[in-house]
Amino acid sequence: MRVPKALKKGDTIGLIGASSPTPPENLPKAIEAIEKLGFNVVVGETCRERHGYLAGKDELRAREVNEMFGNPDIDGIFCIRGGYGADRILPLLDLELIKANPKVFAGYSDVTALHIVFNQLCDLVTFHSPMPSTEFIKEGMDEYTWNSFLSHMMDTESNNYFLENAEGSEMNTLVPGEAIGQLVGGNLTLVVASLGTPYEIDTKGKILFLEDIDEYERSIDRMLTQLKLAGKLDDAAGFLLGAWTNCGPQNPEKPEQSLSLQTIFEELLVPAGKPILSDITCGHCLPTLTLPLGKTLSINTETKTIKVIG
Repeated sequence: MRVPKALKKGDTIGLIGASSPTPPENLPKAIEAIEKLGFNVVVGETCRERHGYLAGKDELRAREVNEMFGNPDIDGIFCIRGGYGADRILPLLDLELIKANPKVFAGYSDVTALHIVFNQLCDLVTFHSPMPSTEFIKEGMDEYTWNSFLSHMMDTESNNYFLENAEGSEMNTLVPGEAIGQLVGGNLTLVVASLGTPYEIDTKGKILFLEDIDEYERSIDRMLTQLKLAGKLDDAAGFLLGAWTNCGPQNPEKPEQSLSLQTIFEELLVPAGKPILSDITCGHCLPTLTLPLGKTLSINTETKTIKVIG
């Protein structure tokens, strides 16, 4: 895997919109938040564009990704927000150019589509992280989240360290055991959307991280079932389960008509017999952990530890 060069204060960040448009009032706040970290900012055209529910047409969003990777004056690339649309630009990306110009690439949610491609087809370590027009500008952005983000951005090559939950948040064991594998995954909806495409996620021997937001429990059931039927759960070495924000029953007043997420995990993930840690503080939540996708992890679900080893 290609590990991108660490960022340092004074470096230039390319800010892009690969998915949904950025609310105009959030852009100056996002720029200010990045500058307060000590970075310079080059604002992509997509941060100001709107094409319906997209941050500009597919050709523009893809071209901007390619240009940011190809521009030697850009040291790192932050996706300003998620939403929808990153998977539409995948066929338009210059993967050879991206592979030849490894840079810090950060974001999450809809950005999962890009993470999968960059990890698998460009051999590039990328970062599942909070984003400038969402978490960066929230009043609830906390020290744990900032520290996790900055430590990964500014020290990309370190290994032999632990990924730990925020204080007061305990990981839980669904299946005991140990596993070693490359970290892959992200948002469950985007992981499932990759199936049957040239960009399908490879989970063989990997540690699969999953999270999601605003999905009914039966939707989580359906997507995990699809991963199961596609062989992706049996292929994985282990699982890390993050936040499932606003993922609940369609009719909360009639819980007997639904299944809890815990029950769904026990019925669909546990039978695979792979080590599973749940309640990782990562996803559509604050505090949130930054994850180095593409790096190799060692997980021990009995001691509830996650270690980056390579």
